[in-house]
Amino acid sequence: MNVHRNRKNVGLICVGLIALYLIFSSGWKRYEIEAIIKNAKAEDVWNYVADFSKMRILNPTITNFVITAESGNREHWKYSVLYTERLSHWPYWENKSTADFDVKRSSHLEDATFLVESLHKTCFFGGLYCLHSKGEFRFNNVGGDTYANEVVQYQCPPFFGSFCTREVVFQRKAIVHNLTVVFSK
Repeated sequence: MNVHRNRKNVGLICVGLIALYLIFSSGWKRYEIEAIIKNAKAEDVWNYVADFSKMRILNPTITNFVITAESGNREHWKYSVLYTERLSHWPYWENKSTADFDVKRSSHLEDATFLVESLHKTCFFGGLYCLHSKGEFRFNNVGGDTYANEVVQYQCPPFFGSFCTREVVFQRKAIVHNLTVVFSK
């Protein structure tokens, strides 16, 4: 009887551990979005996106932020930020994130690429469970317009794949849409 009970307990523990692993292990996903910002210089769009205080206008999920570190100059600027956001598809859930930004241009030539690179750590459950993401937002002049391209790589637990994807897509599309609205005025 004890042998049967022990096997059953070991089996339940194994199933529980596998379930926890599948819920909390984080694979990497990738999302890319492109847009043309009409009648705008790439440098102006880059400056707007690089200023995190504007991110609250661009990304409706961000509720608060504090710049925690800053260095560099107009040509190559780095800063860190602590920010709070609510999930777009579950607004009752609030998470805290830290991010490090690297803002730079590839050259001073007319065809320069303007970059905003970022590393994010988003934590849930009071910081007990954190996910990471990387972003690269590129801006280039195309005639009198700006070509914007953003690539985001993000971690997501297997069972939350569609939820994570919806969140990333919502935020990225909102940012690009709001950016086009800001520069269409």
